[in-house]
Amino acid sequence: MTLSVHANDVERLFREHHRALVAFVQCRLGSHSDAQEVAQEAYLRVLTMSNREEVESLRGYLFTVAGNLAIDRLRKRKVRNDFAVAQSQEEPVSEAWPDHHAMAAEQVAGLRRALRELPPKTSRAFVLHVIEGRDFGTVAQSMQLSERMVRYHVANALAHCRAWVDAKEKP
Repeated sequence: MTLSVHANDVERLFREHHRALVAFVQCRLGSHSDAQEVAQEAYLRVLTMSNREEVESLRGYLFTVAGNLAIDRLRKRKVRNDFAVAQSQEEPVSEAWPDHHAMAAEQVAGLRRALRELPPKTSRAFVLHVIEGRDFGTVAQSMQLSERMVRYHVANALAHCRAWVDAKEKP
């Protein structure tokens, strides 16, 4: 299947199912703007998929991708919320606490080094989106970039940090 035919299929999907897709995701996330972002990312993934011939129902695949992206977003929210709660509560000092704190500090310092290895725009997009939790649209406006470029920078930063962590875990 050629890219233009596939793009036409995705365009048809958008016209026919966009409102239903956003409503589907909004029910899971409870946020219309998050639902629109997830829907946009789902369309992008369907548009750039390499195994189009293997998918029987492009609509079903689109909704599956969007559902999985919504789950990922909910997991990120939970991690951020748990971190905020942990920061706001005083934890009792135990014997293991200094070791745990030292390991965490070392990991944070290492990730900071990894982020400094990145181009400034890539690092900034990562910090604004992943660390501060801003949505792609807000980051794009503050950096005067397109949302697509912000997604590109964040993906590159995530890959770089993952490679750094993987390298540190190997003996």
